[in-house]
Amino acid sequence: MNATITFNDLAVRRAVEAELAWTPDVSAPAIGVSVENGVVTLTGEVTTLHERIAAADAVQRVAGVRTVADELSLPSTAREPEGRRLAAAIDAILAWTSGVPHDGIHAQVDGHHVVLSGTVEWDEQRAAAKRAVERICGVRSVESRIELTRRPAADDIAEQIANGITRNAILDARRIEVTVDGDEVTLAGAVSSWTERRHATRIAWASPHVRMVHDLLRVEPEAIR
Repeated sequence: MNATITFNDLAVRRAVEAELAWTPDVSAPAIGVSVENGVVTLTGEVTTLHERIAAADAVQRVAGVRTVADELSLPSTAREPEGRRLAAAIDAILAWTSGVPHDGIHAQVDGHHVVLSGTVEWDEQRAAAKRAVERICGVRSVESRIELTRRPAADDIAEQIANGITRNAILDARRIEVTVDGDEVTLAGAVSSWTERRHATRIAWASPHVRMVHDLLRVEPEAIR
């Protein structure tokens, strides 16, 4: 049994290293990878927050990964913009990013840390704003407190979301349970990869009647042979 686990972990580590090398935004040689029972730990130093996020996203694309422990560090911020300069850059990127309602989002800057607040119509707009700010040089972390507008009630939200999951080619709808309480949706059950998990939550967020999604899905990858 232990030999099987060791083999699977070795296969996952090699796949993760290959995926990092295949990711344009990541300097793979600077990142160390270790795997234990499907838990991947990343160590080393990256140059930007965007690279750090890109590395974690790359790991989550790999089959066999249960979770990611991000222990990557960022270099000194001595030469990076902060305060007023950083706030001006954030305001500009939000204004010029397609799909982001600039007037509905506000940014608070504390050194190199950013808190986004405000109200938007769709979760994708909220996610797009966060992604845009994460790419700015000098930003070390982004906390999104952006809320969604109130949603109209509907009686068939669970059925609509379940149908969307069933239509998706990579999801096994039989393993995913959808429950609804007002405008809040809970997804429970199991998926075989982080990619499937993201697809399922994206389908739930796409409903015009949903204001909150509680993601309780478990990632249970199959053994790698």
